[in-house]
Amino acid sequence: MPIACLYFASTGESALPRPLPARALCALALLATLHAFAEPALNVQTSWIGNTFGFGDGSWTQINITALAVAPDGKVYTNAPWDESGAETSVYQNGKMLGFAGGTHGWGQSGGNAIAVNGRYAYVAVGVGNEKGHLVGQGVWPDKGRQWYGISRRQIGDTTRVAAFQPAVNNLDPHAKAAAGFQLVNDVPTGMRGDINGLAASDTTLYASNTSQNRIEVYDAESMQRKSQWSVSAPGRIARAGDGTLWVLTDTRGARPQAAHFAADGQRLKDDLPLPADSVAVDVAVDSQGRVLIADNGPRQQVLFFAKRDGAYALTSTLGERGGIFSGVAGKPGPQRFNGLTGVGVDARGNVYVATNGVGPRFEPTGAGLGATLESYAPDGRRLWQVEGLLFVDGAWMDPARPDSVYTGNKRFELDLSKPAGQQWKYAGFLTNRFRYPDDPVFNTDQWPGLPIARQLKGRTFLFLTDMYADHLKIYRFDGGREGETATPSGFIAGRERAVLKVPNAPKGGDWIWRDANGNGSFDADEFTPNTTGTHLAGGWGWWVDTRGDIWRARDSKGINRFHFGGLDAKGNPIYSYADMTAYPVPPPFSEVKRAIYDPQTDSMYVTGYTPEAPFDRGFWKEVGRVLVRYDEWSSGNPVVRYTLPLPWDTRAKPVSTLIGLTVEGRYVFAVEPVGTVHVYDKNTGTAVGAMQPGPEVGRASGWVDVPNGISASRRNDGEYLVFVEEDARGKVLMYRWKPTANTSASRFSTHTLPRHRRNA
Repeated sequence: MPIACLYFASTGESALPRPLPARALCALALLATLHAFAEPALNVQTSWIGNTFGFGDGSWTQINITALAVAPDGKVYTNAPWDESGAETSVYQNGKMLGFAGGTHGWGQSGGNAIAVNGRYAYVAVGVGNEKGHLVGQGVWPDKGRQWYGISRRQIGDTTRVAAFQPAVNNLDPHAKAAAGFQLVNDVPTGMRGDINGLAASDTTLYASNTSQNRIEVYDAESMQRKSQWSVSAPGRIARAGDGTLWVLTDTRGARPQAAHFAADGQRLKDDLPLPADSVAVDVAVDSQGRVLIADNGPRQQVLFFAKRDGAYALTSTLGERGGIFSGVAGKPGPQRFNGLTGVGVDARGNVYVATNGVGPRFEPTGAGLGATLESYAPDGRRLWQVEGLLFVDGAWMDPARPDSVYTGNKRFELDLSKPAGQQWKYAGFLTNRFRYPDDPVFNTDQWPGLPIARQLKGRTFLFLTDMYADHLKIYRFDGGREGETATPSGFIAGRERAVLKVPNAPKGGDWIWRDANGNGSFDADEFTPNTTGTHLAGGWGWWVDTRGDIWRARDSKGINRFHFGGLDAKGNPIYSYADMTAYPVPPPFSEVKRAIYDPQTDSMYVTGYTPEAPFDRGFWKEVGRVLVRYDEWSSGNPVVRYTLPLPWDTRAKPVSTLIGLTVEGRYVFAVEPVGTVHVYDKNTGTAVGAMQPGPEVGRASGWVDVPNGISASRRNDGEYLVFVEEDARGKVLMYRWKPTANTSASRFSTHTLPRHRRNA
């Protein structure tokens, strides 16, 4: 019997549905079933936000840059521990991505935090693992329980080509060929750090900072044989001056790295840089004039220039507004408004190159920062070009208070839809201020800000962020008059203990609510309310904030919880409490609920999940489920089932065809597959309208949507819909533009099917 034809027996509990006539339900189910895999392709334009390049030509800006090296001709070589599509080591010039090295992602490979070039080679700090012992090969991967850190040598003209310096153990194995150009530096137990955090090269000599071993190691640049070493306290970045001496950042594990000067043989010279007391030096370079450049990731957010005067080095000039993006209108991006400096370099013409990632160097295995930028400045300070890769594991949501304004997890963008695809966005605001609000949970709960829902409550805008695993909900308020673009931590609903262990002053056990009662944006000990209801509320994948401010959470087999919006407190924070919460049982026909989207305007609830006839598959644990039901009169205590809709579910397809997220907007339900295909249903009947897929503007490709809230939609005044989909493969959010025509309706048994497209192709 079709799912929609089932009658639901009353259990006497609140909010259980009463059925529509069986004949009507069966008809709706039949329509949905017939259309599930035969939806017409909708006429959409594919655009995107957050990345300079959309992959239409195969280019994208990587999501993180933690190190750079600049060749005399202005080519910039970058490195980072992680880019979702393998561009950890990339090459840029004149605002274009020229390509990426590859071999730094997957099969145990990872990027790193240092890179250097000479006339023949690029030397790249990398890591090599064994995928928990699954990769086995003598000399190719470390033994089980071990991790390698070292240097991959590549051809300078084509970094995809490994420059071997030792025989390959197997010439037919590409991984063995890569190992022939890998210099092992540290072999450590899994979980220990052994990164190479600084590299510098001449045509004859390579210098490497072995940070964990407190030494500089010196290699022959051609044979890669170690020639010598000398002791330095936690060395980091290295820059080679024109006279052959070396500048090395030391004591990099502490709060105040220093910049020391060494002769080529390791003898320490007596002219260290007089760094300002508040500086946090993260990179060093030397220009053709002999000036030493320091990338300062402290409160100044500047590049500092030191020149020798009367036999000693002195700070002579700077590049960048003092305070960076946090000066003036806090969070407003622009030329010389740096944000989280990670690298600095200079070419033969004196042009300066600056890399930032929103927070500064991070040394976690996959620390992705908060948005990568690479900028070039002329000697007079004019910005020559910029590339941006600003988003990772992120979604987008229209600003309810401003037209053409869009929030992501910790950024704001402005739209101009009159421009061509990919040029319709402008980076307008960075929402996180680590200097003013160091307790911001962005820095202590997960590596990424989270998926946004923006709501206007009592005339004020609030941003609600779910994390990648739907464990907790973060709440932010805005006060543009005092804070600029900054989002102030305002509230937090915690889930499991492990995810919130680093939240300052948090009660043990997780499962608590925090509200910024004194308005200082800090997690003060007296601002936490533990859950004392007796029912543990952690767990579940479905967070939703409705237009009236109520928070809903679908909790698998434990039903649905509703936190009622209790207004604003004296500091402008939204009030939520365990005492003002309603628990709803799992509504028939479900055995597990994965998403619950409530529409206060129609008192309708859209629930997705699994039923006994369409059961949960543990191999697909983030999905919305296999069935959607719309309930009307939800608040009556006796809701009506309007329709039941079987959802796409083919786990044997390549790529898999399931649904990972959904939203309701205007006349439609929008649901997205893990590879970016969006299915559109009429929200009043449940019948299929059509589907959207990535177009040629983005290479007909999408990364894996693997977050529970990775889609949103907004209906514009002219009837056009903007549909945003997380696309974490290449540092952006997809934006589908769709305007239903006057004759747009549910599909009429069309046999037109959409082609499958590539995943991370």
